[in-house]
Amino acid sequence: MFVARNLNAPSMPAWHSTAQDAADLALETTHFGFRKKLSGLTPRHPQRKPNVMNRIFFALVCIFSTLGSMGAMAQSITGAGSSAAAPIYRSWAKAYNRSTGAVVEYDPVGSSGGIKKIRQNEVGFGASDVAPSTKELTESGLVTFPVAITGISPVFHLAKIADGQLRLSGEVLSRIFMGEISRWNAPEITALNPGVALPNEAIKVIVRSDGSGTTYNFTDYLGKVSAKWKNAYGAKTSIQWPEGFMGAKGSDGVAKALQETPGSIAYIDHGYVKEYGLATAQMKNAEGEFIRPSVSAFKAALANSEWATSGSFSETLTQKPGKGSWPITMGTFVVVPKVASNPGQTLAALKFFAWSFLNGDTLVQENNFVRLPDRVQAAAFKAITSVKDKSGAPIGMALISSLLGGK
Repeated sequence: MFVARNLNAPSMPAWHSTAQDAADLALETTHFGFRKKLSGLTPRHPQRKPNVMNRIFFALVCIFSTLGSMGAMAQSITGAGSSAAAPIYRSWAKAYNRSTGAVVEYDPVGSSGGIKKIRQNEVGFGASDVAPSTKELTESGLVTFPVAITGISPVFHLAKIADGQLRLSGEVLSRIFMGEISRWNAPEITALNPGVALPNEAIKVIVRSDGSGTTYNFTDYLGKVSAKWKNAYGAKTSIQWPEGFMGAKGSDGVAKALQETPGSIAYIDHGYVKEYGLATAQMKNAEGEFIRPSVSAFKAALANSEWATSGSFSETLTQKPGKGSWPITMGTFVVVPKVASNPGQTLAALKFFAWSFLNGDTLVQENNFVRLPDRVQAAAFKAITSVKDKSGAPIGMALISSLLGGK
């Protein structure tokens, strides 16, 4: 089992100041090549910021010295939420268990369900593909930070059309999901697919029936390419879909429904495409290119966003400009209490994510996700430092102690 620190200790203002200074300095130095591997604490260009890096190291050593004397207790980690993020959480959990013996139990109940569970303190962390607004975080007493980037793929089940052969535009996709285009050989689809023998069959539309961050990002995209969609539906986690659409719960449910339904179309988190052997459509991006969903296409969208340029992760990643950008890219997030009523549970969750940031890059790529840019990962660590227990002690800093101590 995972061993967490005993956090029933009085508030230590000096500890908090040192910890916050370390986080602030890490964020400031990302543009000097500061690597996310805090355990290394080595900039790519050490000659550029030696004094700052020495201050970071000193600050973190002070944190480690303070926390090292605390007691320990066994903890497991529980989380719930985003089904899009489930593949990466499963992989991280297996690796974390091999490394530490800790057990991570994750329930992919959907983003809305994950937010509900963390608000009710039923789990150690909630997971969502939509970052709650500042107002929502303040009102619910929560903190959020991103963990990875992925994309949403339009997928289809047509017997004689291969993976990647079908082409769609955002406008056509929006009209399919509004029920306005209802046959595969409709003129609007035929015009995008010269030489492709589209069947004279009804389009069977499969959608998420649960509150879903995937649905939010998908509808956010549709609203950016279709004024009619934006006015009728907007961007939401749950949609009142047209009559006759097929609802499925979770990404697994969508994948299974698509496999079982010839003539169908759906939207799904890209991490499930390979797992279920689904056929994806090419999409016309903001540059007018038809491209297929891929990690490189998600990276291209990310590179043309505020995430990469400033470290801010408040904007969605849909319909970003740039050559090769996938138009339905999205981030996925973790949500934890800002003031932990169960400090051991919260710290266990934070340590799992800190370990995953430092050790999980290969698993991120293997699951068709994109790792966070250094600036964003530094901002994520800074967000973690704001988590406190009821006495005011900044418990998020305990995970940095573990990173430095290798425990």
